[in-house]
This record gives sequence, structure tokens and C-alpha cells, in this order.
Amino acid sequence: MGTAEFAYNNKMQTSTKVSPFIANNGRDPCMGFELRKKGRFEEANKFVERIQEIQKKAKAALGKAQDNMKRYADRHREEAEEYRVGNLVLLSIKDLKYQMVGRRMEKLTERFVGPYRVKSIVSMNALKLELPSTVKIHPVVNVSRV
Repeated sequence: MGTAEFAYNNKMQTSTKVSPFIANNGRDPCMGFELRKKGRFEEANKFVERIQEIQKKAKAALGKAQDNMKRYADRHREEAEEYRVGNLVLLSIKDLKYQMVGRRMEKLTERFVGPYRVKSIVSMNALKLELPSTVKIHPVVNVSRV
């Protein structure tokens, strides 16, 4: 139905004192922005109210759980170490075991290699290191690896 046709069918006619839509369907058209009317079915209204109450309680419980998790995480959180250009750092090989050339004996390999000089600070979480050619990894590493 076009906009003009909808507007015409929704306008009250002076002769019939009702719109053509009401004359044909017995009700006003749904415009999409009107408020919902209170239903005649009390059970349906009770159900909606119960669901809304459950959702409100669930939202409050989730907020409390989130606060508890944050409090617990903050208890174990340490201040971030501040790195400067020129600092010497050790590099963890936890996930880099097979990228390290000539270091295949896992049991006998060191847990950290280096020290390597910090060439630049990329961000709070990343450092660019001066790595030798034997280390076949990208020079920018996460601070969790040092």
C-alpha cells in the first residue's frame, strides 16, 4: 500500500464519520509508533510483569557478579613495569621454542633467552627488541613475553 493510499484510507470521511480502514476492518490501522494498550487478558499481563521482574533481578545479579570478579582480579593485579629504550630484557621462549634456531632440546632449553636491548617502545603492551639473526621471530613482542 502506498503512502497516499494509506493516508486516504486512514482519514475520517465526513459522510460515514469513520475512515475507510475502519469501515473495512473494524479497527484502526497499526501505525507502528502508538503505545500498546493494556491487554484484556490478566494472565498475559501477569506473565509479562513476572518476566520483567526476573530480568531485573538477573541484571542486578550479573552486576554484582561483575563487581566481585573485578574486585578479585584487582587483588592479584600488579603495577605494569615501565620499560625504556636501551633497557635489557629477557625474552620468554614459552611459545617460541621452535622459532629459535639451534635450540631443539626442549628439556635442556632455557626458559628465557637474552638479554636483548629495547630498541623502541611501540605501545604500553609492545616493545621492539634488537634481536640477533639466530632468533627467527618478529622483533616487536608483547610485554608479557619479557
